[in-house]
Amino acid sequence: MDSDKSKKVLFSGLGKIMPQEETLEIQRHKKSITIGIPKEIAFQENRVALVPKAVGLLAQNGHNIIVETNAGKSAHFADNEFSESGATIVYTPEDVYKKSDIILKIAPPSVKEIELLKTRQTIISALNLTGQSDIYFKKLISKKITAITFEYIKDKTGEFAVRRSMSEIVGTTSILIAANYLSDINYGKGSMLGGFSGITPTAVVILGAGTVAEYAARAALGLGAQVKIFDNSIYKLRRIQNLLNKRVFTSIIQPRVLIKALKSADVVIGAIHSSEGRSPCVVSEDMVKEMKNSSVIIDVSIDQGGCFETSHITNHTKPVFKKYGVTHYCVPNISSMVPHTVSYALSNFFAPVFLKMGEEGGMENLIKYDKGIRQGVYLYNGILTSKYIGKYFNIPYQNIELLIDIFH
Repeated sequence: MDSDKSKKVLFSGLGKIMPQEETLEIQRHKKSITIGIPKEIAFQENRVALVPKAVGLLAQNGHNIIVETNAGKSAHFADNEFSESGATIVYTPEDVYKKSDIILKIAPPSVKEIELLKTRQTIISALNLTGQSDIYFKKLISKKITAITFEYIKDKTGEFAVRRSMSEIVGTTSILIAANYLSDINYGKGSMLGGFSGITPTAVVILGAGTVAEYAARAALGLGAQVKIFDNSIYKLRRIQNLLNKRVFTSIIQPRVLIKALKSADVVIGAIHSSEGRSPCVVSEDMVKEMKNSSVIIDVSIDQGGCFETSHITNHTKPVFKKYGVTHYCVPNISSMVPHTVSYALSNFFAPVFLKMGEEGGMENLIKYDKGIRQGVYLYNGILTSKYIGKYFNIPYQNIELLIDIFH
């Protein structure tokens, strides 16, 4: 019996000691990529996705960058800066789309821009889901392209890298905007935002405890203001308290506590983000009526509908309006107010992505081997891969993991 057992053991180990075929990783050859940057045509979109320094880095690594004339003008990057960095300047959007493997832009492609796309081309942009329709996505699908939204690309830590960068900038900028209007004699009270010896400090209320709220709080505290933060997540409130490394007033959104804070507030920042659909409206019209005259509301959540009942979308030309004596700032693309800074932040993300893409042998290989990039894909060779978009607009969709195996 024992000998039988020993035979079985010896036999089972034969496979391990017998010579095996060596498994080698498939070599992915470096590839030169042509990246096209068209001039943004969306209303008041001032940002550009790559700055000249990033263009120079990519050009030195063998990639080709085609930039439409004046693409960086609103962000204060001249054509000659791009050309001196190695970019080719073209004078029509048709030239950008015709000559490029990948189109990189900020705003989602318009219907007119979709017509310029070529089969098997890749476009990387924002998505702005709530502003689209089923017809829009069907037009994209008909072009048989790959579409990636940078808003949903994740980094190695599992964070939405671009979204976080934008939120950091928007949080800080929202306080600077509030300070501007609070000091204005028409829209504010001619008051300085912050604290000053012998004077009661500015009271800032922040709704939400995410990244925007964190950086708004940092900026406000840095100026000497008193900050109160409201959110319905105890975890988020604890987290922001730890990140700020300072004891600030935090509370769950309870109507009585919130109303009391709003009555004494000089500035209220609405920074409640919803992962799907509309942001919750937590400040009613009656609550706004209770606020101080010439206090300031910055509704950062307006791109998801806003968290104040009195909010409605404004723009950079006419950014504010007054209601019940309270100044409302409700511009959706706040980061476009500081396009030079934001363009650098976007460039810092995109340049390494394209360098890695070249090393991997192109976009399809990058999507296959980089899970973070794959998170941003919503169209793959003309097939919808986003479950959320598919269900929202009742369009058939497929699992991207299965499609990758098919196309490879």
